[in-house]
Amino acid sequence: MDRKRLAARILKVGRNKVWFDHTKKKEIEESITAADFRELIKKKAIKKIPEKKNLSIRKKVKKGTGSRKGAKYSRLGKKRRWIIKIRGLRAELKRLLGGDKIEKTIYKDLYRKSGGGFFRDKSHLNSYLERQELIKK
Repeated sequence: MDRKRLAARILKVGRNKVWFDHTKKKEIEESITAADFRELIKKKAIKKIPEKKNLSIRKKVKKGTGSRKGAKYSRLGKKRRWIIKIRGLRAELKRLLGGDKIEKTIYKDLYRKSGGGFFRDKSHLNSYLERQELIKK
């Protein structure tokens, strides 16, 4: 059995998580049994490489498009989807009001409608405004 594999089995970690002290290379090469390796672990000639504590970095890894499974919104909850949609609609309404494209009374009506789920998205809101002829040119 490979020395690193034996040490890994004793330390209960993978092969890549085992560290050998290079100054005690001869002792490690002479050791054969599991008892020999336990002795070297006590002497700190063989150590377990500590785990990285920064989990926030690991969370960002492997989240690319290739590793995603499911539909576009299956990875988002209903509430998060709603928040994204309503923020976009309200921002669009503010932009229209600020640019004097709609009046305050129409703004209030549209604000309430968007809060009630009347509009699917910004393009639906804009097409509604054009159809109703509520937008100023």
